[in-house]
Amino acid sequence: MSHEADVRQRLEERERLLSPFAARSYQSRGRERPEEPSPLRTEFQRDRDRIIHCKAFRRLKHKTQVFIAPVGDHFVTRLTHTLEVAQVARTIARALNLNEDLAEAIALGHDLGHPPFGHAGEEALAELLPQGFRHAEQSLRVVERLENGGRGLNLTWEVRDGIVNSSKGRKDILAETLGLPATLEGQVVRLADAVAYINHDIADAVRAGILTEDELPAGVSEALGRGHSQRIDALVTDIVDHSWAATGLVASEAPPRIGMGPSVQKAANALREFLFQRVYLWEDRQGEMERAKRVVRFLFEYYVERPGEIDSDFLIASDPPWRQAADYVAGMTDLFALNTAARLGFREQGP
Repeated sequence: MSHEADVRQRLEERERLLSPFAARSYQSRGRERPEEPSPLRTEFQRDRDRIIHCKAFRRLKHKTQVFIAPVGDHFVTRLTHTLEVAQVARTIARALNLNEDLAEAIALGHDLGHPPFGHAGEEALAELLPQGFRHAEQSLRVVERLENGGRGLNLTWEVRDGIVNSSKGRKDILAETLGLPATLEGQVVRLADAVAYINHDIADAVRAGILTEDELPAGVSEALGRGHSQRIDALVTDIVDHSWAATGLVASEAPPRIGMGPSVQKAANALREFLFQRVYLWEDRQGEMERAKRVVRFLFEYYVERPGEIDSDFLIASDPPWRQAADYVAGMTDLFALNTAARLGFREQGP
């Protein structure tokens, strides 16, 4: 006697115990193409598994977070960043009695469309494409259209919404100018992303000799503590405390949002701006950044002129050459982009 159907039903029953504001897989707005439900997994668990097994997810291990093709073994990559975001998101979702499976799926998919060379690669493509370029929108394109030979992963609406609305503006970590996820789980991932990169980018910068812990803004250390673990603990604890209405355990006149307290929000924004000034856009790294942007421009322009040379199943045949070139270049890892550019005749020049 098979008990497979009982497994999913039992998992869905557990979801009924979540906060009244949590997303429930059996109430999902569904997929673009209807499918028979899995006997062993909820819809959000199924999405998580599809993301983990897709090609774009595997390539994250060779894509840079901040430092371009770093030599050391301990620098953060897009893959390790993604795993950290998923861990932080699950911790927050669990504390607020939200849907951990949805938060995890969104976290694992939020950077699938990030191009090589971190911020430099994204800036280069944004300058080249007629409609600009945002990695969150490209991540959505990856899961909707590019994976599976053009069929996409057919994820649920809630996961796709969380992926495309995962970006934040530079000035304010809570700004909604780039969109706000419809689910609280998506909002959790949006902040978990910042919690992860703020902390590991500091660690990478210290490891690279760009700055020391003592150089961090004094107000930040007072609000968040000193050291990697203290800062993460302070940020996560504050997010849970300030978002407690999401649990449904306290009365709230307005629909709950995932946020931060004013003092921690101010410290997080100050720390992000410090990283922009001292790490992401630091003058001494401009030569490295410009080289990366030149590689991306060279590859994009090369394949716009020669779309027939694109050797990839991440390709929509009916798309114009600029779109095909953008999809191909955005999917490249750092070393593949560098090696391909060299093979095609890219020549170094002054910054």
